[in-house]
Amino acid sequence: MSLNLEQYVSEFSAQNINGEHLLQLDGSKLKALGMTSSQDRAIIKRKLKEMKASLEKARKAQEKMEKQREKLRKKEQEQLQRRSKKIDKCSSDATEGTNEQ
Repeated sequence: MSLNLEQYVSEFSAQNINGEHLLQLDGSKLKALGMTSSQDRAIIKRKLKEMKASLEKARKAQEKMEKQREKLRKKEQEQLQRRSKKIDKCSSDATEGTNEQ
């Protein structure tokens, strides 16, 4: 409707075309849905291309954030392991000192 193509809403609804399905439509499928105007199909295809690009950008940003979280988690794990080793060493040294006395 925001593209001034509301005349196709009823057919898209009747065919259960939702956002996920919409992203998979090409020119021939749009034509089969009753979109006979090549200008209207071009408008939809251009908007779909923009939407796909936005989705891809968001997916890449999500992947980047997940990688950063994983990197941070690994770094924290390594720090915990180092602290644990340090504590174990101090305990071991203290035990040895007690045994020597």
